[in-house]
Amino acid sequence: MKLYIKYMVSLRCKMVVKDELKKLGIPYTSVELGTVELLSSITDSQREKLKQNLAVSGLELLDDKKNILIEKIKGVIVEMIHYSEELPKVNYSDYISEKLNLDYTYLSNCFSDVKGITIQQYIILHKIEKVKELLLYDELNLTEISYKLNYSSVAHLSNQFKKITGLTPTYFKKLKAKRKQNLENL
Repeated sequence: MKLYIKYMVSLRCKMVVKDELKKLGIPYTSVELGTVELLSSITDSQREKLKQNLAVSGLELLDDKKNILIEKIKGVIVEMIHYSEELPKVNYSDYISEKLNLDYTYLSNCFSDVKGITIQQYIILHKIEKVKELLLYDELNLTEISYKLNYSSVAHLSNQFKKITGLTPTYFKKLKAKRKQNLENL
């Protein structure tokens, strides 16, 4: 049996879910971002208790099929951008459609209806978060980051970054360095 959990986007979230499952004595085979694979079905009371316990941590057990689909889409995008060594060389629409085995137009329409933004906008937001992360690690320059995240050019990455954050990547990096220096001087 599979459960779908909203807002489950980090390793910390996975640990919270595992802890709650153990507390309730619910055996599972795997806990991934947004999904839990159980060994067997759970009772309505176990489901309700799990739902309440997860809510305390800001997580939501999903029941609605459309919301479950949206979480699957978000999970594919988060995994693709944040946890893959390199982004797929195919169109993101083809990649998502293939991963979920559903027509992209259908996925796109459902996502937009529920989230109020397009899948493409959601991907851009996550790519910019990844750019911020890579800038802070200071291991790659902008050209390397641009290449790693499949941007057509550094200028394209910079324009998108500024549009989303209001800052240039260089200024963002300088701000973080200045903030770090101020903290060290305390």
